[in-house]
Amino acid sequence: MNENDILARAAKALNAAGIEGGARDARKLYDHAYQCGGRAQEPQSRDRPNAMTLALFESALTERLARRPVSHIVGKRAFWSHDFIVTPDVLDPRPETELLVELALQGPFKRVLDLGTGSGCILISLLAARPEARGVGTDISDKAVLVAGQNAAAIGVADRLILPLSEWFDDIGGRYDLIVSNPPYIAAAEMAALQPEVREYEPRMALTDGADGLTAYHAIAKGARAHLVPGGRILLEIGPTQGAQVTRILADAGLEDVQIHSDMDGRDRVVSAISPE
Repeated sequence: MNENDILARAAKALNAAGIEGGARDARKLYDHAYQCGGRAQEPQSRDRPNAMTLALFESALTERLARRPVSHIVGKRAFWSHDFIVTPDVLDPRPETELLVELALQGPFKRVLDLGTGSGCILISLLAARPEARGVGTDISDKAVLVAGQNAAAIGVADRLILPLSEWFDDIGGRYDLIVSNPPYIAAAEMAALQPEVREYEPRMALTDGADGLTAYHAIAKGARAHLVPGGRILLEIGPTQGAQVTRILADAGLEDVQIHSDMDGRDRVVSAISPE
């Protein structure tokens, strides 16, 4: 059985299980298995994978059919300009979040604070793009902080960031040119409707506040001005129906020039604001 046959069979099984993008997932799983199988002494080619590659691929396919995310199976996710280590202890980086990175890089900053850093994908992407910048990435999960530290080391920015355990601003001092966050914004009532890959495999505390999905925004807005330099920026990812509510929360906290930014699909995705001069 050659590569095309292997991929066609896997894509058919994935599609039959109701998994969108079966061909794409099959390719990613095969590439991962082929790379890992190359560590064996047994030779192989793309059309003649060795026994280890075939076994690894079949195991990965079984996991994917059980709705385990591809990123958890292969252990990484491409985001912005790098591959990031992903485990069940962190939120799987999503393409929509790249808008936040893009917007952040449109302005200057030398000190950046990432609240709820998770895998560190936002903060590390920003530091990698700005070699003169330094950052702080907080999380309440010690396991998430370890993953972020691994990613920082792999991407070469570990000497320019610190990763304290902190719930929002609780243990954070100083002021920053930029604050970013992708907080848990899914309402408790919306959790049941999420795809199994998200609902069953990603850390619940990174997805929902267990309430209306707005708890984090209130906490962040309350402390933002005390931790931003005059004229400093804040960028927050939001759910597509939360633009008006988060805009009001930031404005009520005294932040200025509050704006909503849409993603490539035209959905509200990021709210930005500026600290008064």
